[in-house]
Amino acid sequence: MQELRIATRKSRLALWQAGFVKSELERHHPGLGVELIGMTTEGDRRLDARLSTLGGKGLFIKELEAALLRGDADLAVHSMKDLPARIDNRFRLAAIGFREDVRDAWISRHGSFDSAPAGATVGSSSLRRQAQLLAARPDLEVLPVRGNVDTRLRKLDRGEFDAIVLAVAGLTRLGRPDRITEALSVDRCLPAAGQGALGIECRADNARVSELLQPLNDPPVSLCVRAERGVSASLGADCSMPLGAYATLGEQGVTLRAVLGSPDGRVLLRAAATLPDADSAVEAVVTDLRRQGAGRLLAAVAEQP
Repeated sequence: MQELRIATRKSRLALWQAGFVKSELERHHPGLGVELIGMTTEGDRRLDARLSTLGGKGLFIKELEAALLRGDADLAVHSMKDLPARIDNRFRLAAIGFREDVRDAWISRHGSFDSAPAGATVGSSSLRRQAQLLAARPDLEVLPVRGNVDTRLRKLDRGEFDAIVLAVAGLTRLGRPDRITEALSVDRCLPAAGQGALGIECRADNARVSELLQPLNDPPVSLCVRAERGVSASLGADCSMPLGAYATLGEQGVTLRAVLGSPDGRVLLRAAATLPDADSAVEAVVTDLRRQGAGRLLAAVAEQP
């Protein structure tokens, strides 16, 4: 019997995602044995500060990639929004797919986003969310919150915040869509690149695993996610920056939208393009953002403590 080992974080959502990929692999390859190897990453251990000050969301994947290099695991399952725009060339994303609802979820006992009282405290460690929420409601106070989905929900229920913002996809996968007060439209809060999609990573030199993963790759989803990540990569922005990108496919080709803001929401740059291919759309959007001052804005954000 062929066997595969999946490296995964131990959070409930990460284990659900790895378990889902396990079941898909076993469905496509009868007789294949798949084992989950739970790991605690530095990003899980360091809950005392914003990810942007610790080096970004790449902290969630270093130990998983090290396991791949050591041969302790054959593949790793990630939320695509947590992956840096550029990955080490020793690895490859062999499959991207299973995209859920891309929107952000507003969760509050006070009702919708517009109904929140003036000065309401909002728990979110995402500068992308913070910039867009404050652009719409500068009266809000956005405070950092770390931990897995369940931990953040408990903090909200204890009254530490008036509201928190999480990904709709994560809540849906955990069977908690009932906690969503409002799914924020992409016009109000553009998602992170790759939000809602799963990515499966393996060693670049592991042809056997790459071949086994091919049935799990979704070409349209992969194309859109790679376009979104192309914006981040072209701007030299990691996934902790206040940058959102979202691509869709239509009759005219690829429609790509991006937003880049200052953490206080006072500056919000937007760009969009619909072009026949993804590369052209990325180039057009990035050129527009740079024309508007994206380079200066990213540099200013990077310098902030």
